[in-house]
Amino acid sequence: MDNQEAKSKLAAALAEWLPEKMADWKVPGVGIAVVKDGEIIHAEGYGVRDRENQLPVTANTMFAIGSSSKAFASAAVALMVDDGKLEWDKPVRDYLPNFKLKDDFASARMTPRDLLCHRSGLPRHDLMWYNSTATREQMIDRLQYLEPNRDFRAYWQYQNLMYMTAGYLAGKMAGTTWEDVVRTRIFQPLGMKTANFSVSAMQTAPEYALPYAEKDDEINLMAFRNIDEVGPAGSINATPLEMAEWVKFHLAKGKVGEQQVITEASMRQMHTPQMVIADPLWSELYGSDMVSYGLGWFIHTFHGETLLQHGGNIDGFSALVSFIPARNMGSVILTNLNQNFLHEVVAFYIYELLLGLEQRDWHASMKGFIDKVKDQAKQAKEQSASDRKPDTQPSHPLADYVGDFEHPGYGVLSVKDVDGKLIATYNRLDLTMEHYHYDVFEGTIAHMDVQLKLQYHLDVKGSVEKVSVQLEPNVAPIMFTRMADSSLKNRAFLEQFVGEYELMGMTLTVAMRGEDSLIASVPGQGDVILEPYQGTTFNLKGLTGFSFEFKVENGAVTEVTIHQPNGAFVATKRAKADAPA
Repeated sequence: MDNQEAKSKLAAALAEWLPEKMADWKVPGVGIAVVKDGEIIHAEGYGVRDRENQLPVTANTMFAIGSSSKAFASAAVALMVDDGKLEWDKPVRDYLPNFKLKDDFASARMTPRDLLCHRSGLPRHDLMWYNSTATREQMIDRLQYLEPNRDFRAYWQYQNLMYMTAGYLAGKMAGTTWEDVVRTRIFQPLGMKTANFSVSAMQTAPEYALPYAEKDDEINLMAFRNIDEVGPAGSINATPLEMAEWVKFHLAKGKVGEQQVITEASMRQMHTPQMVIADPLWSELYGSDMVSYGLGWFIHTFHGETLLQHGGNIDGFSALVSFIPARNMGSVILTNLNQNFLHEVVAFYIYELLLGLEQRDWHASMKGFIDKVKDQAKQAKEQSASDRKPDTQPSHPLADYVGDFEHPGYGVLSVKDVDGKLIATYNRLDLTMEHYHYDVFEGTIAHMDVQLKLQYHLDVKGSVEKVSVQLEPNVAPIMFTRMADSSLKNRAFLEQFVGEYELMGMTLTVAMRGEDSLIASVPGQGDVILEPYQGTTFNLKGLTGFSFEFKVENGAVTEVTIHQPNGAFVATKRAKADAPA
């Protein structure tokens, strides 16, 4: 059918069909734009962007597009390739010398292509970055402490941190930032005048959608979530009309009018399958056995046609951007409800309508998929309840579980006692903790409806030393180690231990190391760093079972007991006058 016929047919069909589907999915508002043969044949808003004030969605309403941003990260890398500043298959370390993963081989061989097609060997590790205050540079530095669960390049696993790294790399090669590259070299040529990179900027737009979530069959407003620091993985906000220009750009193989913004060769790299997705979940979702990933795009068959698409889910918004190159058509479906699949249902309905195909009941299959996921979550909660051992008590008073605990990759987990209740804070997310059994507590992140088990671990002295949390389900629980109280790193406190100690006819020397730590010269062992433990006890860094316990009498240090696996040895502190010349 020609475009004029497609326009009228599509408008009439959606007006009749869509309201019922929106009600079934409880979606407040939907923004839709459809492209065919280089023309926007439909751009319309349905429902409301603000339920309380009943403000309607239009084609100019701004939505968060979440992970649909990933194609923009790939495009930024492609621009650097076109500029001769990057190569798809040259190691990232050639450009970012400090780039490091836990897997040494992956550290050395990871390329921009690898970053963009989810084959790093790392599972998601999303709670490492979600709501974090860490900078991109800090998060890239922390990658070396994240556990992989697959071999490098062996298996497709979705990974937001690799996209953050790819965007950072593109900005670095341009001598600026990822945001600036996208703004000046993609948004501007495409005429995406209001598109932006932060929910803070989004809320200054003339017309923007509010985020909503479903809980217990009710739809409630939820908070905007700022994810600026992991931006290339999912921070873009735009309107349906602006995103339609992005779809036109891809269908035109990188051209805007007569201007070739990205070379056809680089566009072809993005649109070509790079990694097979072996997870049957994706095949079930899209009704296709041929699901793969390009660079920023999922690629699968749709009624025998090749369809490229990428969804996006971030707090309160779900999106889908897709196109069928051979038919020169594409669509943008933006919604303001957290984690719904109406966008998939609408997009597939539109394509079947325009292609004159028999309509499959995508609504029923997607609903069935979501219901199965919800049922699995319910079963997991029931299993957790049945695993709980009744009538147990923590081994320590609640005060002993309070403190700051640190993991080199995940950062700091803080636990406080608030009116007799333990509250854990991680990445500005509060977890209200209830005793589960023994030294295990269950923490709830209310807005995410997530329950996490926090298991405390004791050292050989019986003190609470660590707490582990299953923040990433595909690796062992993340182990956070208690941090010493900040007062134990105060120079005035540490200086009292400085001096020489008599140890069985030998001299043991304790000295300051910088402004906030101690170092000891131990006969026969060389220099060791003393890490504050508690009180006046210090552990020896890198040596399990070794510690220095200083004795203070009448305000002065008199001796130190050196604890080690084969016994304890006392060294007496020399008075300054007794120290050898």
